[in-house]
Amino acid sequence: MQRADGNWPPRAKRRNLSRMNKCLFPTLFSLLMAGSSLLSTPGWTASAPPAPAVSAQARAEAPVRTTLPNGMRIIIVPDRLAPVVTTEMNYLVGSAAAPRGFPGTAHALEHMMFRGSKGLDKDQLSAIGARMGGNYNADTTENTTQFFYTAPAEDLDIALRIEALRMNGLTLSEADWKRERGAIEQEVSRDLSSPGYQYLSRLQSILFAHTPYEHDALGTRASFDHTDAAMLRRFYRDWYAPNNAILIITGNVDADQALARAREIFSPLPARALPARPIVEPGALQPQLLHFPTDYPIGLIAIASRMPGQRAHDYATAQILSDVLSSQRGALYDLVPEGKALLTGFDYAPKADAGIGIALAAFPAGKDPSALLQTLRDTLASLRAHGVPSDLVDAARRKELAQLGYAANSISGLAESWSEAVAVMGLDSPDALASAYAAVTPEDVNRLARQVLDPAQAVTAILTPRTSGHPVAGKGFGGSESFAAPPDHPVVLPQWAQKDLMTLTPPTPTPVPASYVLPNGLHLIVRPAHVSHTVSLYGVVRQNSDMQEPVGQEGIADITDELFRYGTTSHDRISFQKALDDIAATESAGSDFSLNVLTQDFEKGLRLLADNELHPAFPEKAFEVVRMNTASSLAGLLQSPDYLVGRAVKSAISPPHDPSLRQADPAQVMKLTLADCRAFYNAAYRPDLTTIVITGDITPQKALQAVRATFGAWHATGPTPVVDLPPRPDSHASVARVPDQSSVQDSVTLAESLGLTARDPDHFALTLGNEALGDGFSSRLYRDLRVRTGYVYTVRSHLAWHRQRAAYTITFGADPSKVAPARDAALRDVADMQARPLGEDELTMAKASLLHGLSLQQASLDSIAATYLHLSSLGLPLDNGNTAASAYYNMTAQDVQKAFARWLRPADMAEVIKGP
Repeated sequence: MQRADGNWPPRAKRRNLSRMNKCLFPTLFSLLMAGSSLLSTPGWTASAPPAPAVSAQARAEAPVRTTLPNGMRIIIVPDRLAPVVTTEMNYLVGSAAAPRGFPGTAHALEHMMFRGSKGLDKDQLSAIGARMGGNYNADTTENTTQFFYTAPAEDLDIALRIEALRMNGLTLSEADWKRERGAIEQEVSRDLSSPGYQYLSRLQSILFAHTPYEHDALGTRASFDHTDAAMLRRFYRDWYAPNNAILIITGNVDADQALARAREIFSPLPARALPARPIVEPGALQPQLLHFPTDYPIGLIAIASRMPGQRAHDYATAQILSDVLSSQRGALYDLVPEGKALLTGFDYAPKADAGIGIALAAFPAGKDPSALLQTLRDTLASLRAHGVPSDLVDAARRKELAQLGYAANSISGLAESWSEAVAVMGLDSPDALASAYAAVTPEDVNRLARQVLDPAQAVTAILTPRTSGHPVAGKGFGGSESFAAPPDHPVVLPQWAQKDLMTLTPPTPTPVPASYVLPNGLHLIVRPAHVSHTVSLYGVVRQNSDMQEPVGQEGIADITDELFRYGTTSHDRISFQKALDDIAATESAGSDFSLNVLTQDFEKGLRLLADNELHPAFPEKAFEVVRMNTASSLAGLLQSPDYLVGRAVKSAISPPHDPSLRQADPAQVMKLTLADCRAFYNAAYRPDLTTIVITGDITPQKALQAVRATFGAWHATGPTPVVDLPPRPDSHASVARVPDQSSVQDSVTLAESLGLTARDPDHFALTLGNEALGDGFSSRLYRDLRVRTGYVYTVRSHLAWHRQRAAYTITFGADPSKVAPARDAALRDVADMQARPLGEDELTMAKASLLHGLSLQQASLDSIAATYLHLSSLGLPLDNGNTAASAYYNMTAQDVQKAFARWLRPADMAEVIKGP
């Protein structure tokens, strides 16, 4: 989700579908959840997630830490990236400690932590969160429950007070639990609608049968139905004590002052005796073969086994093994260029006391997976018997050591890294991982491979696509964690919060980055930040396949993009990847390209990236494999519910024969030639349509010099192509339903086209109004569809901006019987925005959220780069955030009302429903 002011939303909630965090299963969740988007890159594979750590050499200031007399540990890690702070309160308890038969107890208590405490009721807590304008949320895993705030640095004291009040005086009333229980049960229904969740939940129950890890942290409707507030109070008294908590503070703070304040706030809280901690000791495992029908566009084979946990001696070895198995120079990835699999990957999901490893391979919908299953088994058996190449172990070790420097590039990411290392892994600091990685040998990796790749200890699953019905017209509807109830009345804040939050202050302008246009038209943006010894580059070639693919050549853009993975005219695929491995760099090329590299190797990495982007090999054999994989993937994609929903939404808000409605056909794709691919590359890849953003440990002058040397000779030929979709007329109401028998809930999208673009000043008023209407926990939609009625678990509204067009959507998930009243309530809220101005308190909260959000987008180098690329794609100036800040600060409720009345048309919203 993006805003046209460049304000990308804060860190998304890290909870997965249930508690199985998707960042722990990057390959699997990307395959299962991203669906059709991956089909544009059929040779994709994921490397293992970056190590959650930070290099000591990258920090200018040492961490400050203490243990209070009550046993609470506090660690403060300064990071001067932006005037932002993150607090992360880690309670060393999760679902593993839940009473037997009640696996969701820790999850339920996490929700109730947002329902108020002594000295801070739920309305005050919600109002404070909205006015702080940051990101506040929580997650529960098997061993930890974490509560985090990312906010302007001046609000640190407020975040600390909130955590102290919740630690010692939670309300936990039966009435509040009854209301929250309905919301959690909607969350259960949402997750049960995912075949991916169903598979992972079943897998965990097999691998860890009869242990505290048998169930993930989500819980079940049955367990919640039998949970009462008294049970939650017992769990709270047992575990939510200062001597069972670790507070991590990261960001632009004075460490000594922050520590003194935290000591003052938390020291009075009493320690308590803690229960015995659960022990995870899995028993013998019998190999099994499972089958799951899915609504995905491709089939998946997953071979899973137990692996060491994060507290195990072999954790570093397991991470290196995962990297080796994920390597694009490895035997598993080789199945893709050999044409044997659409996709491959390996996921390592370590929990504190055990882990899961999953080898994956994808096959086309409708194809017998037997041959691929045997090939995957043979590949793993060969690796187990003969060992892995030692140079891949060396490369993985370099990669993990290099990754230790990247955490400081995000203030919230730095807090996550320290929380993971200290609270979950039991380390003194993230730096302790460095010595563990450095000590891993090829012999260690091969020893572990022989253990974990044992077919006698594996659970195999085949996830087979089930064809969806096509969208049908209808006359009406059939029969990220979210918490605190937003107040629907003015709230008096506690005295300690009033000073900083009740009065808006004029925004401080954000410095504009260095900006250059090379003679060939390439736009370079540089934003230095010397918080780590790393440099990141992100680039985009403005393209639109709907406008640029020749008629009859639909799909050529995706094939072209994928072929960048197959080397350059001077390096074949393997030698190119080895050159990247030698400097521990990660790189991708194509219409979107990127480079992450250590500072000292930036010029080497940039030369490799430029070679890939400007001189791709496009080998004939690779083209044939990619073309076949693309056609095979399309056959399933065109029948998948997610694709059909997207298609239905596009059709509903676009005129007939709109370019956005073009789609590739498998038979037509097979007629494409390598010459077509080369012609498309020559026409569509141009420096005058390219923007590069460089952030990190570099000066603008050095970045400009390096880009001139590598990209300066790139020249465009022929007329500049038209890449922007044309303006479109107002859309009108319609109804479509996409059958999806894999779902338990209905997923609903309400959508309409808008007649303005991001260059119209009214877009600021719409954005501000949408913040109040449907963009957060304090929104009207959340209040009316979730809190007051329980119709939905989550609801969101979104403004999408392009250069020549815009759209507005409302999305929610609900049981089929609740879809109609939820939809009616949502449209009433939109109409009310048009009929009456926002109340003063509501307007102030929306302003505070957006104004603070403009500061928070500077708290991560990734979000900084994404913001500038987004502004560039819209043709907006790089200081548009400052323009937005001024507009929000001075805007009136009448301005918002007029913009909603002028541009939104509730009666014209199309409705698309996916579900049973």
